[in-house]
Amino acid sequence: MTTAASITIKKADGTTDIVWTLLAASGGDSAPALWRSETAVGTIGQRPTFSIASRNNGPKTARRVDISGAFPSVYTNSTTGQTEVRGVIPFTCSFAVPTNISATDLNEAAAQLTNLIASTMAKTSVSTGYAPA
Repeated sequence: MTTAASITIKKADGTTDIVWTLLAASGGDSAPALWRSETAVGTIGQRPTFSIASRNNGPKTARRVDISGAFPSVYTNSTTGQTEVRGVIPFTCSFAVPTNISATDLNEAAAQLTNLIASTMAKTSVSTGYAPA
């Protein structure tokens, strides 16, 4: 089992690090681990969040890993001076991880699938809102 910790990733410029702060480790099955981008603008409730939860599937032949979060677009209202949310990009990703396959295959699938999500093509699809044509 992975030990929960804050996560450092690169921003869109590819060089600047940003830390997503661990708010809560998972308390067990179905209880999510939760992170928040504490350096993002806005109030605590307006900052981006990220969570990972896991549980057995019905027949206990796989572990379901659910990743989700929300990335709000926050701006300062020039009339009130208050930060407001213009819109939110919610996201979800779910994996059914079989319990009867080798660690080698699990490691390879984890690397390839998450790297596909992190690929330039996938990133561009998210930033434009369109699938590759």
